[in-house]
Amino acid sequence: MERKRATFEGALEELGVTVTGTTESELGAAVRAAITEPAVGVALDGTVGDGTFSLTETPVTVDPTPVALREATTGVSGAELGVGDYGSVVLSMTDQGSELVSLFVERHVAILHEDDIQPDMDTAVTELDDRFNETGGSAIIATGPSATADMGALVKGAHGPKEVHVIVVEEGA
Repeated sequence: MERKRATFEGALEELGVTVTGTTESELGAAVRAAITEPAVGVALDGTVGDGTFSLTETPVTVDPTPVALREATTGVSGAELGVGDYGSVVLSMTDQGSELVSLFVERHVAILHEDDIQPDMDTAVTELDDRFNETGGSAIIATGPSATADMGALVKGAHGPKEVHVIVVEEGA
């Protein structure tokens, strides 16, 4: 576990992604420190820890209106998996529109359970295949802040967040 996490965090740092490790009991404080208000999010529904943590305990507006989403600076969502060798997070699409709060904001904060870090893309795809065969779900694999150089100089935030922050909820802490 320690090696997978170190590889994941190293890949994130190379992408310019901020990483915070925390315990489940300190998750609210970690979220408050990672966001820039106004912030929006979707219910985590047990994707993080034992399901007792709720974003309603933070300044995050859960299940935002279209206006709140448009005005938000930060979006907070759970991540299904982390991909160690790429520093990617897998964001499952939900009925609450989790993809909206992760893509249409300047800063995305993804919350990931340490157990859900996979060592490489092959392992992650196998895990997703197993999960999605059961649920019929789909996901976005996001790797770092959005950027493009299609028209010349590198532009961040062209079709997604300019900044990404990943909070890893540590096991047994």
